[in-house]
Amino acid sequence: MDRWIARLIVMQGRWAKPLGDFNHRWVGAIFHAMTPVRDFLNGRWLGHPLHGVLTDAPIGILFLVIVLDVLNQPAAADVALIVGILTMLAAALTGAADYADTDGTARERATVHSVLMVLALVVYVVSLVIRTGGGDDRTAAVSTSVIAFLILAAGAYVGGDVVYVLGNMVNRHAFRGAGTKWLAMEPAELDEAGNIPEGKPVKAKLGINTLALVRQGDSILALHDTCAHAGGPLSGGTIEDGALVCPWHFSKYRLADGRAQRGPTVYDQPAYEVRRTDAGGWEARRQAT
Repeated sequence: MDRWIARLIVMQGRWAKPLGDFNHRWVGAIFHAMTPVRDFLNGRWLGHPLHGVLTDAPIGILFLVIVLDVLNQPAAADVALIVGILTMLAAALTGAADYADTDGTARERATVHSVLMVLALVVYVVSLVIRTGGGDDRTAAVSTSVIAFLILAAGAYVGGDVVYVLGNMVNRHAFRGAGTKWLAMEPAELDEAGNIPEGKPVKAKLGINTLALVRQGDSILALHDTCAHAGGPLSGGTIEDGALVCPWHFSKYRLADGRAQRGPTVYDQPAYEVRRTDAGGWEARRQAT
């Protein structure tokens, strides 16, 4: 069953890719023009993707609509449907903010997810219109809400793929070790005096990890090179107000401690201490959190 569903979802790429590319242009333009709003909807203030928090609400509430209809509680079911539609709209808004910085296969899958959710929303609105029309026969109203929930469930399944299969909006450092032992570090670039060049990001190797180094005077500031948001190389980014900006989606991390200063990331970046060794080399360790 899972393989058949996976193939069915992949087949949608034929229409989802061009539609996703088109939607991404205008959605990205809107949210990138209002960065504080995007950061709020991404959930940077919460330290957790806000879309993931809100999506549970409409699913639970709209399932309750079916339960109340079965229990012959029409007034309660209608109120629950209205609340469910409103929570769907809130979840859709936060999802659009995430979509503005989603690329590749994840964008295709997110496009399928969003189309299914919009279709479910339309069917729910139709059910609400039928309900408000009055009449004792609620067969059509109940039937449309059941159909809408099945579409909603399909959309939620695809949305789960975006997160759990493709890792969209997942912390890229969730499973990375947090040991604080000093290890030998190999900068990829040194100046004529054997120092790390000043004022620009420099990549360095630290065991199995790669760091992005920035020298400011006598201080060497270091963050993990892999952006927590989508895996972009911070060593290819730019320095802005004491922070390092990812070249992919422009997440901004404070060099001193890796704190996220601007989204779309909702996670902080691992920061490292760097020092010279007595032998003239370099070593580094992760900052304690």
